[in-house]
Amino acid sequence: MAARKKNGNKNDHAEVLIPDKLYFRIGEVASLCRLPAYVLRFWETEFPQLKPVKGSTGQRMYRRRDVENVLRIKQLLYEQGFTIAGARQQLRSETKAGRGQAAIPFPAQSSAELRSIRQGLREILDLLSTRRTG
Repeated sequence: MAARKKNGNKNDHAEVLIPDKLYFRIGEVASLCRLPAYVLRFWETEFPQLKPVKGSTGQRMYRRRDVENVLRIKQLLYEQGFTIAGARQQLRSETKAGRGQAAIPFPAQSSAELRSIRQGLREILDLLSTRRTG
């Protein structure tokens, strides 16, 4: 049986299997992400996207989205060489891009075809309008 070698793969965060749970304690997240807990606490101060809730005992409780953000931050900082400020800006731009509405890919139509379609729609509208009133 051959031992599996750790080679610092670029998609290391994709290999992390996040258990199907609602909340994770900081120690669990640290183990999953292979980071010390103090790094997670520091990143909370630097990245507004990383906001674990605190339970009644003051224990940090990370959601799945928080764990995914930690893995993304780790990738940006450790694998892609971003600075903290650069990683913060990159995450902000990714969040904005995710919120935007994607354009609907309409096929290119000539203006004559569009006029024909518009005329057909008007005729249908007229038929429906006369039915309702007549």
